Amino acid sequence: MYAGGVQTRYGVPVAGDEKAVLAGFLDHYRRTLLDICEGLSEEELRRPMVPSGTSLLGLVKHLAGVEMGWFQDTVANEPVEYPFDESDPDADFRIEEGETSEEIFALYRDACARSREVLDAADLDDLVPNPKRYRDYNVRWVAVHMIEETARHAGHADIIREQIDGRTGAGYGPD
Repeated sequence: MYAGGVQTRYGVPVAGDEKAVLAGFLDHYRRTLLDICEGLSEEELRRPMVPSGTSLLGLVKHLAGVEMGWFQDTVANEPVEYPFDESDPDADFRIEEGETSEEIFALYRDACARSREVLDAADLDDLVPNPKRYRDYNVRWVAVHMIEETARHAGHADIIREQIDGRTGAGYGPD
């Protein structure tokens, strides 16, 4: 498949530069997560499907916070207003009564859009301090970590979706 004249697979350039490939795979897993959630009711998105209480919407909320933490807070050094109480270790996965799926999906999409801008403006070799973890990271590590984190949770989401209605897979081809 070609996107903008560039050969791709999963929307990722197959012979792109390092940043394009990393950003492409991250976007692939972001899209996969959202696709897995498509077509479900508010109740189905909120339904805890495993003993830990994890729901599809909880995974999306968690990943919104992870995007904010790594790209906005760490890489861009911007103040972040998280959509949960940071002192509560389970709050990022929990959907509160007043929160809607529309709000959570918008939060995630907005966080991803800002993350794309931050990654685009950064050099992969840039070192960024992370005082919460007492060390510096380069942007390359952050990008790879975000691929890992998003892919891992997309896999969890795929299993949860299968438990809800039997659907498996992302729903789009590898292009």
